[in-house]
Amino acid sequence: MQTHGPEPLAGEGQAGQRTGEVLLDVANISLRFGGVNALTDISFNVREHEIRAIIGPNGAGKSSMLNCINGVYAPQQGAITFRGQTFKHMNSRQVAEMGVARTFQNLALFKGMSVLDNIMSGRNLKIKSNLLWQALRIGPAVREEIQHREAVERIIDFLEIQAYRKTPVGQLPYGLQKRVDLGRALAMEPQMLLLDEPMAGMNVEEKQDMCRFVLDVNQEFGTTVVLIEHDMGVVMDISDRVVVLDYGKKIGDGTPQEVRNNPDVIRAYLGAEASSNPPQGH
Repeated sequence: MQTHGPEPLAGEGQAGQRTGEVLLDVANISLRFGGVNALTDISFNVREHEIRAIIGPNGAGKSSMLNCINGVYAPQQGAITFRGQTFKHMNSRQVAEMGVARTFQNLALFKGMSVLDNIMSGRNLKIKSNLLWQALRIGPAVREEIQHREAVERIIDFLEIQAYRKTPVGQLPYGLQKRVDLGRALAMEPQMLLLDEPMAGMNVEEKQDMCRFVLDVNQEFGTTVVLIEHDMGVVMDISDRVVVLDYGKKIGDGTPQEVRNNPDVIRAYLGAEASSNPPQGH
């Protein structure tokens, strides 16, 4: 398989965890809406067990890139390879069945449903019993539901939201709703987790908590993470490698340190006059 982008140093990810083979390869993706080029010839890869950040100013094409990866958009050019299988386009269900979960910049939770039921909805692809058995709660459906609820309870414990299990999500503070959104994605037991600005709108304490959960997901579960985030301090602290987009084009790709010192990245974020003052991490 052809790969794109520099490799992690010594094959190590966060906290010295070894990164594996290339899990996702994005090759020459171009996406247009009418006469507007949202993405132009974008190539990069993601290795197993790493945290791979996609950054860039507003309108750079970050969410469009994530939408191509998880099948929401069909690019006009290029291909995406996941676990050795190459696709011109996959639909969202195919992507989910292959083990890719997604959170969204704008929360898409069921506000009237409880925390437990929202996270339980992430188990839908795992349910094997037919709808009739589920409706009548007979046979294997009962045993299967117990197993799924046990998995959901473990996620609730992991995210430290036990006290809100039965609370309607719409009544929770924004930071906790973001945690529930992460929990629903984790309920799919993904091999790769796509996070679209998981810290957006959070205060400092909420960001610190979310960073800890993302790192724990990566290190304890071995889940590969692809992360869109505007907070450069967060990106520099938790990412193994960073790809930078600007106006739909790739202008940087490398370790956080390499990206921090990249003149093109500095210009995109701070303007040409700030080239001598690269953005700093926390």
